[in-house]
Parts: sequence; structure tokens; C-alpha cells
Amino acid sequence: MKEANQGACDRESRRTVLMYPAPGAGHLIPTVEFGRLLVSHGLAVIVVQRGLPAGNATAPASSLYGNGDASASPFLSFHYIPEPPLPHGVPEGDHVAKVFELTRASNPELRDFLRVTSPAALLLDFFCYSAADVAAEIGIPAYFFFLSCTASLAVLLHLPVIHGQNDVSMRDLGGELVHVPGVTPIPAHDLPAAFLDRSSLSYKHFLALSEQLCKSHGVIVNSCRSLEPRATDAVASGLCTPPGRTTPPLFCVGPLVQSAEVAEKQGEECLAWLDTQPKASVLFLCFGSMGRFSAEQIKEMAAGLEMSGQRFLWVVRSPPGGNEQPGEPELDVLLPNGFLDRTRDRGLVVTSWAPQREVLAHETVGGFVTHCGWNSVLEAVMAGVPMLGWPLYAEQRMNKVFLVEGMQLGVAMEPGPDGFVTAKEIEGKVTWLMSSDGGRELRERTLVAMREAREALSAGGDSTAALLQLVQR
Repeated sequence: MKEANQGACDRESRRTVLMYPAPGAGHLIPTVEFGRLLVSHGLAVIVVQRGLPAGNATAPASSLYGNGDASASPFLSFHYIPEPPLPHGVPEGDHVAKVFELTRASNPELRDFLRVTSPAALLLDFFCYSAADVAAEIGIPAYFFFLSCTASLAVLLHLPVIHGQNDVSMRDLGGELVHVPGVTPIPAHDLPAAFLDRSSLSYKHFLALSEQLCKSHGVIVNSCRSLEPRATDAVASGLCTPPGRTTPPLFCVGPLVQSAEVAEKQGEECLAWLDTQPKASVLFLCFGSMGRFSAEQIKEMAAGLEMSGQRFLWVVRSPPGGNEQPGEPELDVLLPNGFLDRTRDRGLVVTSWAPQREVLAHETVGGFVTHCGWNSVLEAVMAGVPMLGWPLYAEQRMNKVFLVEGMQLGVAMEPGPDGFVTAKEIEGKVTWLMSSDGGRELRERTLVAMREAREALSAGGDSTAALLQLVQR
């Protein structure tokens, strides 16, 4: 009884922070990791999620996050708000606008919960920017927990300036370079798809988001200055903010990566196989939770890997189809005839999933073919693994530019005009990364970035100092 009373007192003495991520593992996982960090510094955290189970009961995070060891804490919990009807007027197929509009439609439910909990602060995913108005109405400080890199934040802050410099949509600019202070120039066609049509609903949401960022109490970024010094300094000094707007305080608290993954038999198979390989000899190919390729492209990837002669661990998913959740891939159908037998001594193909963080951290992995999602980039950096960038959707093409041209921690797979990457291109880039002097130099740069990132997270490091400043606020 005494311990129970002590726990209740601890909860009452902690200030509560609400975190509001967009749906999806790529948003939820880093949110929970940051929530755990805030808990370790004396705060209580409630993660508000939209569109999951019905009802408003607050549930323990361990039952929802999939791994109790990763999130179990009496001071970290989840609260669900129901999925609202999709508002009228959202264009069919505009997924980005749909997420923005559903979040806006959820504001009444969020308002009720904020009034009940009276948190010390509300930390918003950028997809949830419309909730900043609700926080202001109630008098709760709103911050943004920005899940992409600092260079992406610089582009988003500068978007109204870019908008005013052009009368046409950015898709009409083709490969013309877009210039943002502190950021390597970006070919217009590598900007996120939602930026390309200035008349689209999703583009208008991003313009509104840019304004809300400037009104916020601060922006928390999952990155560190050593990884993006020019972008960090440009944002912090106000160079990216449009004239007449306030630059929000910047808190670079990363890199935060998933601390643990759910143990599955398939994951154990991957790691056991890696244990048998030479150090830094294996190329890991994995494309995030949503990355899929056509059957033709999968066969071409297999051909390129076989031609390269390199060791590989490859996560293969079913090609996209009519279903949002395609079934398990049929390797005998998708891969070239005899491929698995011919590469048995140097390759392992797994279906749909692998424990990415643990794989990248394994000493036998020497390269990573990635879709350039920011969470994946950070996991590779923290493991010191150089990358081949193969972006697929969202902001990944822009991340590829930052990764290759800005951070210089990867090289890009170059598709043809039709977007198809040939076996010859795959063979050439894989061979270069894994066995050339240039690949070894890239690996050394990545190891330097790893050491600097770890230093930022150490006691007295830049990211730790930014976190402590944020917690004190």
C-alpha cells in the first residue's frame, strides 16, 4: 500500500506533457522514444492517438507499442480519440490532405481532453498542426516534434518565400534548383510530391503549417548539429523564416532511434545468419514499412545483386496491388528462376520484415540500401553504416539530396526516365560501395558522423543540453 501511495504521489508531482503524433509506425515509434526520454527527466507523458480503438480510456503504453520493455512505465500512457468522418471536399487519392483534414476534424475531441488534463505543453506532429489553435485557445504552450531532418525544417519554414518567388507550380520547374539558406540546392522535382502543385489542398496545408511553426513555442528536431551544421545554424539564426515572422526556438535532441524491437523468429534467423558472415561484408536492403516495388523491379534487383557477387540480406515485400495490405510475397514467383539456389552461400532473402536496428548495428553489415526515410537514415548513422539511397515517396527524394550532397554519407541509385533502376546500375553502385576505395572513404565518413552523433547524446553534448533546456521550460 505504501508503494502504491508513493507511485500516486510521484504521478501527481510530475508535470504532464501531451504528445500528438500522426498515425503510422514512422510517426509513433520516434514519438514514444522521445516520450520515454522525457519520462526519464521527470515528466509524465500521454501520447494521444487518433483512429485506433473506440472509447476514451487511457491505456498503458506497453500494451500498444508492441514491446513492453521499450515503453512500459507508469508515467507513459496512451489516450485514444475516435476516428472522425472524412470531411467533404478532400480530393480522392490525396493521402496527405486526408491526414491533415482528419486531424483537423478531431480537434473537438482533443479540446475536451486538453481541458481535462491541463498539460504543461502539447507536442505536435506536423500533420497535427491545426491543433495548435486549440492549444492557444486553452492557453497551453504548443511545440512541434518534427520527425524529419533539420534541413527539411529549413525548407518548410522557407516555403512561403519560395511560393512568392514563383508563379507556377514547382512541378513545372523540372530540375531547376530551389535555394534555401543553409541547405544544399534541391532540384524542384526532388521536393515532396505535396509541394509540387501549388493549387492542391495538401500544398495549402503546408503553407499554413509553415505559419504555425513560427507561432509555436519551439520546434524539437530528431537530429543534431554535427550531422547538419549549416541547416541548424541557418534555422536558429532566422535565415529561413519569412520576413515579418518570428523564428521559433530550435531544440535538436537527436538522433533518437528505436531502443528495442519485437523479437520474432524471423529476426532471430537474420541475426544468426549475420553471425556467420565476415565483418563489414554484408549489404542490407530494406525499404521501410510501406516501401514496395513492382514484380519487374524486384527481378531486376535480384539480377543486380547476383551480378555484383556481394553478400546481401534483402527484405522482400509483395508488389503493390489492389489491397492496402498485400499478403506475404511468393519468392518462387517474384525472384528469377534459381536465384535463391545460386546465391545461397552469400545471400539471405527474408519476407516483409527484419529487425532493422539490430541488423544495422551488427558488425558484419557494411552497407545499407535505403528508401531514405529519416528514421532509417538515423539508424544507419548511429550504426556507422554508409548508404545507397533509393527514395520512393513522401520527402524521401529530398532526403536523398541532403544525404548525398549535404551530409555526404551516401550515394544515390540513379533510375532511368521511367523511374526503373536497371540491374547494371544496381551492380555498379553495390560493387562501388562494398569493395572500392570510394566506398571505404564513405564508410570512414559515416563512422565519423556516428562518433559525433553519439557525442551529441552524451553528458554535456549538444543534444543533451538542448533536451535539458526544453525540460526546464
